[in-house]
Amino acid sequence: MSLSILIFFLIMFALVFILRSVKVGVLVAFLLAGIISGPYVLNLFELTDAWTFLGDLGIMFLWFNIGLEINIKRLWNMRHTIFGFGAAQVLMVAVMLFPVLFGVTSWGIMGCIMVSLLLAMSSTSEDLQLLTDRNQLNTEVGRQTFSILLFQDLLSIPLLAMLPVFAGKSFNLGATAIDILVLSVSLVLGVVIVGRLILNPLFKLVSKLRSKEVFLIAIMLNIVLFALLLQWLGLPMGLGAFLAGMLMSETIYRHQITAEISPYSMLFLAFFFIALGMGLKLDLLLDNWLVILLGLLILVFVKFFALFMVARVRKVPNYEAAFIALILAQGGEFGLLMLQTMKISGINILPEVHQEILTAIIILSIMLTPFLIGIYDFLRTKGIIFSNSSIKEEKSDTDKPEVIICGFGRVGQIVTEMMIAENIPYVALDMDVNTVMLGRERGFNVVYGDATHSDVLKEIGMMPRRTKAVVIALDNVSTAIDTIETVKEVAPKAKIFARARNLADTKVLLKEGVEEALPETIESSFFLGRGVLSHLGISDNKIENLLSYMRQDNYSMLDDNAVADEQ
Repeated sequence: MSLSILIFFLIMFALVFILRSVKVGVLVAFLLAGIISGPYVLNLFELTDAWTFLGDLGIMFLWFNIGLEINIKRLWNMRHTIFGFGAAQVLMVAVMLFPVLFGVTSWGIMGCIMVSLLLAMSSTSEDLQLLTDRNQLNTEVGRQTFSILLFQDLLSIPLLAMLPVFAGKSFNLGATAIDILVLSVSLVLGVVIVGRLILNPLFKLVSKLRSKEVFLIAIMLNIVLFALLLQWLGLPMGLGAFLAGMLMSETIYRHQITAEISPYSMLFLAFFFIALGMGLKLDLLLDNWLVILLGLLILVFVKFFALFMVARVRKVPNYEAAFIALILAQGGEFGLLMLQTMKISGINILPEVHQEILTAIIILSIMLTPFLIGIYDFLRTKGIIFSNSSIKEEKSDTDKPEVIICGFGRVGQIVTEMMIAENIPYVALDMDVNTVMLGRERGFNVVYGDATHSDVLKEIGMMPRRTKAVVIALDNVSTAIDTIETVKEVAPKAKIFARARNLADTKVLLKEGVEEALPETIESSFFLGRGVLSHLGISDNKIENLLSYMRQDNYSMLDDNAVADEQ
């Protein structure tokens, strides 16, 4: 067993290394690791109950991650692009795929509709990774691609709600549409109500313990709880996990939740794709290789053509329309997830062999995308296509803060007031939930989060090019140092301004590379002394010269020990 585990991890490492080198997502590497180590290749492991259990956990976490992305405020801010471009893309692809599927398969109408919609979805994880690797997430192309992906995630609600319809109901367009509409609206309203009335107080209680372990377990408990609740209501467990993600996206703890759950989500997602790879019937797929190849070509061609046409109708330039069409021309994790969810839920609207073929087509399309983008880049570089065009960065991204304020105590609040007075985009974060709640009630853009956690800083909008300044208003110098190191990791060019309690802390922080570190006790003493001298008739000019002299060389004339003794 130990040798099998060693071989398995060597295989997984090699696959992740190779595929990331060619810009293919790691999820495909996990899936290939499952295929290679499964019963049809090396036979290191069999798809036992343990692997199936881990795969089921992976399904729940994948649904949870999709739900966590659907934030009502974000949807509203991007509503025109999401519900315009996104809806048009999905509809166009589904309309073009439906007659093809209905003509060449023996599936019923509802089966063709479902598969058309599943294949209209793209790979969110791979596309966002590709855009990030190419530094195009903040371009017009990146914004529009993200909007389409966000609409696809939103479409998960009615598609999941449709699953019980396939569990034995006869097709009735009116009744089905009403069922889906009522259920979808009820779920969205439930998210808003439950998120604000139940989850916010619950996580407020948990966060007061200042324990990452308790916080993490509370997240996982909510995922499992909602999954079981929806299963009890006769709905798929995946829908419950999806709802748990949506619920948490509506709380002030969303950024911290995303950061804390991210590494564990990747672990469980790996289990899902490994189990999926182990369960693939390779002999069956090899017998149908021609069908899979034709299906792959049809899928990529139809999605590319549909996306390109929709983009051109929306007056997107040719070179951007072609890029958007290529990067979204694959199937996605959602399709794999739905097929697997139908299988474990006993919903047999498609023959098993057809489910296996669809799974293979989606997987191959995901793997093909980076190579299609590479061909596109090569043709542009050689001047064969779109030689005189370039993708420019989007400059009007007002949602991203220019200033990050770490700590929302009295110092952080004063700095925040100054940012507001000058209309400078900012976001503040603090680990004291009461401080966060009071700040939000007063209208400040403050969220709950740990400033020493790089994923939290990225979640709230810290970016290497966008973030201009970081204010560290923390009263603990060791935590401040950890925060400085994290900021340098995420946005190395951002200027850091720190608050210090005394002169000793100031010197420590300056050694860490901050732009300015002001000792509040000394500066408050200066302010008090200025008032006394002014009252005694000393001129403002003399007072300023004196203070400038005392501030020289980081207050070198002051006695460090005396200052420290006063604390």
